[in-house]
Amino acid sequence: MKNFRLETEVIHKGYESNAYEGSLTPPLFQSSTFTMESAEQGERRFAGEEAGYIYSRLGNPTVTVLEERIAELEGGEAGLAFSSGMAAISATIFALVRSGDHILVSEGVYGCTYGLLELLKYRFNVDYDLIAMDKEDHIRSYIRPETKVIYVETPINPTMKLVDLQLVSKIGNEVGTKVVVDNTFATPYLQQPLFFGADIVVHSATKYISGHGDVVAGLLVGSQEFVNEVRMTTQKDIGGIISPFDAWLLIRGLKTLPIRMDRHCTNAIQIANKMTTHPKIKEMIFPGDDRFSQVDIVKKQMKQAGGMISFQVEGGKETAQHFMNELKLIKIAVSLGDAETLIQHPATMTHAVVPEEKRTQMGIAPELLRLSVGLEAWEDIWADIEQALEKI
Repeated sequence: MKNFRLETEVIHKGYESNAYEGSLTPPLFQSSTFTMESAEQGERRFAGEEAGYIYSRLGNPTVTVLEERIAELEGGEAGLAFSSGMAAISATIFALVRSGDHILVSEGVYGCTYGLLELLKYRFNVDYDLIAMDKEDHIRSYIRPETKVIYVETPINPTMKLVDLQLVSKIGNEVGTKVVVDNTFATPYLQQPLFFGADIVVHSATKYISGHGDVVAGLLVGSQEFVNEVRMTTQKDIGGIISPFDAWLLIRGLKTLPIRMDRHCTNAIQIANKMTTHPKIKEMIFPGDDRFSQVDIVKKQMKQAGGMISFQVEGGKETAQHFMNELKLIKIAVSLGDAETLIQHPATMTHAVVPEEKRTQMGIAPELLRLSVGLEAWEDIWADIEQALEKI
């Protein structure tokens, strides 16, 4: 099939309806293993001399459609699907480092990614540094001969800070360090890191790519060589394999990704505009705000600013939690990117594993809240926020 725009590829890439009895929707191959025509064919397939499916931990036709589709959307050579976002992240990092190596990390990351970095440091002697990546000289000053990975989130969870992908990719490519980007908040519809020089993209597909709160999954996109390496080593031997049914659900979710993201983004703009003038909101952080300190990076590498807003209410942790408890429509839940608007308190929830000193370095204040703006009427979302603010 020839190349189409992203809005078309999310519906068609990787599958032709005439492949399976004219089925319009990719079939669900809910099978753990696949039969061989002969022992000799089995030998050829295990030796890599003949293409074909062997066992669903090594590949599955439904999963293949998903992997080809996400690779196309991110502009990469190949994709790989996992049972969770952390499975994708850990498999990627394990494939890139060994004992004695060093990882350079954006100043803020998801709490479980931080937990993985700590595990690597204290159990496997893989060091890391959390740094601000806003200035070239500052980034270069932390590069060591043993630095093998530059790992970034942008926007960063939950502070919404951005990282200039072109800048970090230039540095990484010059020094021979792989650049890995967690693109969960933006999705390939809003941002495509590989086009700015990054080597590898990872996603928690649980979030916007699923979009319906009914799947836990992860995705990786990179070169064919790297994806093959991960598939046959850290994924095959450690596990983290996505089920065919979850892959099928993600294929379904991807079809509406552009439409959903447009709604998330426009709703977020409306809510952010209301927040900027409310007296009980001390600070609102949203890349779509004209006063956002990194608005130039938004314009440079993002199609739209996304559907995530972080904000601080007047008062401390107890006031923030009181506000959450007064919400009626908005649900208190971790995760993001669902049809429902969700709110969580990073310091005690998603980033509770991060020590207070490191949370302060990341910019996670005790009164910081993270809002995943859903698909409801924005007027209803704001009405719920407003009534809860009145009660604190």
